[in-house]
Amino acid sequence: MIRKILKWVAIVVASVFVGIQFVPKSVTNAAVDESRTINARLRVTPEVNAILARSCNDCHTQQTRFPWYSLVAPVSWMLADHIREGRDHLNFSDWASYDAEEQDMLLQNICRITRRGAMPMPSYLYIHGDARLSQEDVKTLCDWTQAERGRLERK
Repeated sequence: MIRKILKWVAIVVASVFVGIQFVPKSVTNAAVDESRTINARLRVTPEVNAILARSCNDCHTQQTRFPWYSLVAPVSWMLADHIREGRDHLNFSDWASYDAEEQDMLLQNICRITRRGAMPMPSYLYIHGDARLSQEDVKTLCDWTQAERGRLERK
């Protein structure tokens, strides 16, 4: 009797898992106008660019690298939600959409949030250990954001 119940539970669970694979993730990479990116609008040093590429760009650009597991629900839904939320808060691919005041605030937040260790998100770091920011990375980002805020202020 218990074997029969377990068999039916396994069939139902497997059917649900297969069924949810047909619910698509709702996030993709849009075309990027390079003239609107952070690299085109600010002086992004090679060191900062490397840190952003390694630790930030998957959620904060339109150039997300989607790993194989991003195709498997329900993980795909969680990733899509994180990426959508990340892009809503800060999108390096469309830096030109922010006015000077917003850019200043975003630069300030990059330093503040990375210094607190809140970014990259711990759930991202479980699988992307190389994205972890060292104290030197945080200092590089904070020095850069401070310099760029000063440059924006003088414009």
